[in-house]
Amino acid sequence: MSCTTAAYWRSGTSPGSPDVADGAWKAGTLELERLRSPEVGEALAQGFRTAVFACGAVEQHGPHLPLFVDAEHGTRIAVEVARRLGRALVAPTVRVGCSDHHLDFAGSLSIRPETLEAICADYCASLSHHGFEDICIVPTHGGNFAVLKEMLPRLRAAVAGSTRVHAYTDLLGFLVLWRASVERTSPGMGTRVGGHADIAETSLMLAMHSDLVRSDLAEDGFHPVMDRAAFERIIAEGFSTVTPNGILGDARGATIAIGESAVTDLADHVAAFFRTALGEL
Repeated sequence: MSCTTAAYWRSGTSPGSPDVADGAWKAGTLELERLRSPEVGEALAQGFRTAVFACGAVEQHGPHLPLFVDAEHGTRIAVEVARRLGRALVAPTVRVGCSDHHLDFAGSLSIRPETLEAICADYCASLSHHGFEDICIVPTHGGNFAVLKEMLPRLRAAVAGSTRVHAYTDLLGFLVLWRASVERTSPGMGTRVGGHADIAETSLMLAMHSDLVRSDLAEDGFHPVMDRAAFERIIAEGFSTVTPNGILGDARGATIAIGESAVTDLADHVAAFFRTALGEL
């Protein structure tokens, strides 16, 4: 994979994808932290009034993937969603999430739900202060979904005036979508999607950071029937109690093509959810 392909998702333009609004943002990126303050002011003046940010995690992802999977692909998804929404900028990903259930594995970091809420509330208040009218939050770590859903009314109360806060909080829908995406790209492989460090997440990392993926260490993992009760059990009892290698699903068979397809399908789905919330559908 070329350096250009590996890095393209960080820019406002990407191969084979539609441009933002009347063209990609002229600074070449939609990421707020990569822009200069006058550029942000100009974007706001030109109608870039939607902000998107992800809530990821830094935690174990089996023996074959780096810890920053959820944080890194969170930024990728947020950028892709912003591009689909049009006239949207991307605030920095909240990189560490609610990951207590991973702490038995070395290196995993976790913050308390109230810490995540405080960070998100301050993000939303700051973005509202600058004139962003819609704030769209995308969790890309399973442990953040329920926490975000519970805090959403308070985040809405934290912003000024007519600013609206939206969050995608359908964890099971997230999983079903990825399973269907993998199956369409590689028939027979959809059953390998389990929700963590599996074929989908491994493929994402191959598409983004192939040099950090140890495909030779990719393994089969635990295959639960993934419903709400299963997720709640894993979060309550810890990952190590159900999957000693830290994998839900099967990490084998990952490809760059699966990773790009999963990103496209997820970004399309989440962007459609937010367009409905914004009253555009």
